[in-house]
Amino acid sequence: MENTQQFINANKQRFLDELFDLLRIPSVSADPKFKGDVLKAAEFLAEKLKVAGMNNVELMATDGNPIVYGEKIIDASKPTVLVYGHYDVQPADPYELWTSPPFEPEIRDEKIWARGACDDKGQTYMHVKAIEAMIANNELLCNVKVIIEGEEEVGSVNLNPFLEKYKDKLKADVVLISDTSMIANDCPSITVGLRGLSYMEVEVVSSNRDLHSGVYGGAVANPINVLCEMIASLKDENKHITIPGFYNDVRELSADERKGLNSSPFNLEEYKKELKLTEVEGEKGYTTLERTSIRPTVDVNGIWGGYIGEGAKTVLPAKANAKISMRLVPNQNSEKISNLFAEHFKKIAPKSVTVKVTAHHGGEPVITPTDTVAYRAASKAMEKTFGIVPLPGYEGGSIPIVASFESILGLKTILFGFGLDTDALHSPNENYGLFNFYKGIETIPYFYQNYAEMSK
Repeated sequence: MENTQQFINANKQRFLDELFDLLRIPSVSADPKFKGDVLKAAEFLAEKLKVAGMNNVELMATDGNPIVYGEKIIDASKPTVLVYGHYDVQPADPYELWTSPPFEPEIRDEKIWARGACDDKGQTYMHVKAIEAMIANNELLCNVKVIIEGEEEVGSVNLNPFLEKYKDKLKADVVLISDTSMIANDCPSITVGLRGLSYMEVEVVSSNRDLHSGVYGGAVANPINVLCEMIASLKDENKHITIPGFYNDVRELSADERKGLNSSPFNLEEYKKELKLTEVEGEKGYTTLERTSIRPTVDVNGIWGGYIGEGAKTVLPAKANAKISMRLVPNQNSEKISNLFAEHFKKIAPKSVTVKVTAHHGGEPVITPTDTVAYRAASKAMEKTFGIVPLPGYEGGSIPIVASFESILGLKTILFGFGLDTDALHSPNENYGLFNFYKGIETIPYFYQNYAEMSK
């Protein structure tokens, strides 16, 4: 890989300039007003895959946003790696909290600041450039297929039908994804566990219109008050979720497994300082590392109702709404949990209101094995570039398509992320370290080399 590494070193600035061009495209999949930009991002990546030397590059239609596809088959007898990434990004709201405009990337403190810098444009683009470097120097030692979707941030609703339809086209030996984080730059890790997701929306209605709070207050239920009381009841004093049956399928880790998880480098005081917290909180009996990785959660992601404009308006609102997500752990099922939540939330509503519960997207929790050739190839690659053996790590986020790759294509996944928990994913001021961007491009070729050699 000597020539490949020299090529990477010689082209670092170009790689960064191209990433900036991609980051300037506001490909927000959740907001229809950005639909043209979402397509523009897909077209950008398709062109860059062609420039990288990939064959059969195309935008493949779905019922939503297109999936970018490309392949390079060097030898049918060689193993095939299926690379997955996504080009859509989270909404940048609230814009006023950004230090610099979210779609005008800039470098500060050796970091790239922009929406999508880490999640997932920066990490996806590492693969495009690593593949380009290997092809340019005739050092690509595995076949490679690339799919980059544009709906990950809205639940990948069209990916499963795509996988079903193109099973033969997508045949491979392993999936490689960079959409996760490491423990630290001096403590690399490979994610082996992800939480699942159940995302719900609720609506509480009391009257047929907004009412005068003086005339009707005290006689008519205030749906905001009711909604807040219902949400508060979802956890007890120990932060234990009160939905009946919620924990029935939760896989409890052994004492040794919990000890291993908590052996990862972690400083609680630095954690609080970085987030400007006075104290952490969570389920009683579990550490912060456990609460954010191996325990399920329920959280309000947004809540609204009534008057929120300037000044005062004495109104008794007719309805209140909230978006609520639940992170799930191994053995829990997103559909089952969604049903349990809906049943419980309707049951606890007082007779003075009506409740509507809508299930949005979900995904299943995942555990990936550490005893495979692919995992060893990834571990050896990181050891080569970081100078230290990476730890296996659990992550609190969700990548629902990992379970889909296994159930539909029969493929295990290597979660080969280079981000950090401090990169402000989904938040204002998202960022991605220059070190991490370049280290990813340098490390990925060694995975291909190791995987080819170890698969013989």
